[in-house]
Amino acid sequence: MFGEIKLFTGNANRPLANAIARHLGTTLGNSRVSRFSDGESRVEIDENVRGRDVFLLQSTCSPANDTLMELLILADACKRASAGRITAVIPYYGYARQDRKAAPRAPITAKLVADLLTAAGLDRVLTIDLHAGQIQGFFDIPVDNLYGSRRLLPFLRENLPKDDLVVVSPDAGGTERARAYARRLKASLAVIDKRRDKPNSSEVMHIIGDVKGKRAVLVDDMIDTAGTLTKAAQAVVDNGATSVRAVATHAVLSGPAVQRLSDSALEEIVVTDTIPLSDDAAKLDKISVVSIADLLGEAIRSIHHADSVSRLFL
Repeated sequence: MFGEIKLFTGNANRPLANAIARHLGTTLGNSRVSRFSDGESRVEIDENVRGRDVFLLQSTCSPANDTLMELLILADACKRASAGRITAVIPYYGYARQDRKAAPRAPITAKLVADLLTAAGLDRVLTIDLHAGQIQGFFDIPVDNLYGSRRLLPFLRENLPKDDLVVVSPDAGGTERARAYARRLKASLAVIDKRRDKPNSSEVMHIIGDVKGKRAVLVDDMIDTAGTLTKAAQAVVDNGATSVRAVATHAVLSGPAVQRLSDSALEEIVVTDTIPLSDDAAKLDKISVVSIADLLGEAIRSIHHADSVSRLFL
């Protein structure tokens, strides 16, 4: 058994890291993550981690390159300080959409990032809702991929009417996820057929399933520029839905996302705190945030005590 838990964080998820520490009845370890004058990341671990069970919490969200480098350097610092075991807790795994060779001479960056994390000295990874489940196979170390629905579903059950619900997938690739939500909410299922002509751009074609007269819930793993989501919401309304909401694990919300959501037909957007909201997003009344701190905290506790993590899967 490894020594006591030590929890450190970079600059991306400090509020979430503090919430996890409170759930575990501990405090964040003493570390400093800053920049040299030329922009290089600087990390200092200010306490003993020799033989300890170290957990590094960092979402590799915007600015993705900076947050990734902070995580890599934190891992290297702990490895060189003789930590007993190092686990990266990555609520949002950046570069996950680059998970296949989609064009000639294209990289598979999700695999590259996995190699970098392993080379930095990590012993395992804990994450939430990987964009593609096969990314787990990119690692040669254990990966626990938990589901945001573990916390999002109870929120929906408590806050949504139970009658006339339809769960809608905004694209064919998310059908399995939407089906899982529909089964647990005892709702019907619909899928939006769309065709994407370039990255971050989509065109809604038609809806497979019946949404007329129903309360629609759009389900996705992330909201990036919100183009797909807002067009899907409008299509659902145009096809007769009485209301439309959205639920997603990761609020990337880049570019024009906040303005699009504000102007959209969506009544509410429910997300988790895997990525901190920007100031503009936090001001948008439509957005509700569900914390996954206790879910990650319980996973950390299970890993530390060598207990099964499977009880935390939906």
